Amino acid sequence: MADILITNTKIVDGTGAPWYRGAIEVNDGRIASISRKSNPNIGTEETIDANGKVVCPGFIDTHSHSDMELFDDPTLAPKVRQGITTEVLGQDGFSMAPMYRDGGAEEWSKQLGALAGRVNVEWTWGSVSDYLDAIDKSRIAPNAALIVGHGTVRFNVLGMDSRNPTDVELEEMADLVTEALKDGAIGFSTGLIYTPCTYAETREVQELAARLRPYGRPFIAHIRSEGRWIWEALDEFVDIGAEEGIPLHLSHFKVAGPEQHGKVDQAKAFIETARERGVDFTAEQYPYTAGSTMLSAVLPPWVHAAGPEGTLEYLTDDDARERIRRDVTEWRIEGWENIGALSGWENVVIANVESEANAEVEGLSIAEVADDRGIGSIDAICDLLVEEDLSVSISLHMLDEDDVHEILSYERVCVGTDGLFGGKPHPRVYGSYPRILGTYVREENLFTLEEAVRKMTSLPARAMGLDQKGVVRPGMDADLVVFDPVRVKSHATFENPRRFPEGIDHVLVNGEFAVRDGETTENLPGRTIRK
Repeated sequence: MADILITNTKIVDGTGAPWYRGAIEVNDGRIASISRKSNPNIGTEETIDANGKVVCPGFIDTHSHSDMELFDDPTLAPKVRQGITTEVLGQDGFSMAPMYRDGGAEEWSKQLGALAGRVNVEWTWGSVSDYLDAIDKSRIAPNAALIVGHGTVRFNVLGMDSRNPTDVELEEMADLVTEALKDGAIGFSTGLIYTPCTYAETREVQELAARLRPYGRPFIAHIRSEGRWIWEALDEFVDIGAEEGIPLHLSHFKVAGPEQHGKVDQAKAFIETARERGVDFTAEQYPYTAGSTMLSAVLPPWVHAAGPEGTLEYLTDDDARERIRRDVTEWRIEGWENIGALSGWENVVIANVESEANAEVEGLSIAEVADDRGIGSIDAICDLLVEEDLSVSISLHMLDEDDVHEILSYERVCVGTDGLFGGKPHPRVYGSYPRILGTYVREENLFTLEEAVRKMTSLPARAMGLDQKGVVRPGMDADLVVFDPVRVKSHATFENPRRFPEGIDHVLVNGEFAVRDGETTENLPGRTIRK
């Protein structure tokens, strides 16, 4: 007898093929059978009548920052209510494991507080396997997979030092990557605009990425620049993939800043040329014109080299502040992704702070905060970071809508949220996937429903090597979404981001309801995915 039978549905199977009418039988966490009859005569414990709505594979967030949030809120309601059934953690070079450095957990948590969130959970793990075990012990609603981070392995060996590793140290870092891959990490990531990753020369990045070769797993990168130096950054990334023979996945594919707006065709040409060279190259993007990150990322790289405490000392020093001001305003550091100046301070908006004392700045731009305090923008940034112990996140309005359309339409591009939790977050935390289905499919006809679902299911599953995910087929994991294509839409806005979508009726993870009738359940059926 089947556990669940979903009848009277339009099946969009995730491959991009046209929808068809039928029914789906779920048993023991897997898709047991698919019928072309809308109401087959199958014995079942429970029948769900979809009333002609769409059933498709669960959505895969290829760029999640839920690494610590999942311990605080195991339902991850903002994600599963969108239809997300699998979270890919460890983005931008920042994974929560491995962590073997003495005192490293506390320092790393402080360094990444604005990105991963500061959660009151005992850090009991060292290895990737230990971290994944901790997630399974805690239990979560969606599935979770981990990418091992470049910044993490570098921090284990070098701390936040701004220097090249010795050959022995580089081998130690590379061995940590291999250990993580043996423990089940699905790939290796870097974030070359973030410290400590940005201190690395190409040789270091390539030596670490080379450890992927025996496993066939992807190298995922936030490249060194998405703005002024984007072409050099893409060259570096593609060359590593070509020389090492490893799959590449480009995080949040964009052309940022006015200087690069309108140049998507040129960026796509890099990808097509890479594929002609034999490089397996995919990418992802979120459906918004604003990015989101840590406020500390607007500071020059040297500010971070002594760790969080050293950063705070610099921020309270007048001479250091003047150096920061000149580095930012005069673009004095060649190759540094100066995202604050690139965006303009009127376009950098505070998304989250830790303290109640500064809660009123959430939703204000840096320019507005500076004006309210009667000081310059750099002083406002430094003061706020000191007051909040570095834990401030931001949204950056730096993209062009036409470019976002063109990138999302590109066949190599899947969808990710890149969402940071807390405060007044970027609306993509609550609304990315419904926005694709409501705005870009139904309202703007940017692509077909079937193509949209492919970008959110089978394409990310293929890019991340998730062999049991992303397609409606017998034997595949029963991660499924039931939604109404007429009603589905995001209600999250920059003004009111913490609003759930409508039109996502049911979400099944491993054959259990994580969302039912549009509401999260108490079920926690998710599992960690280990290669």
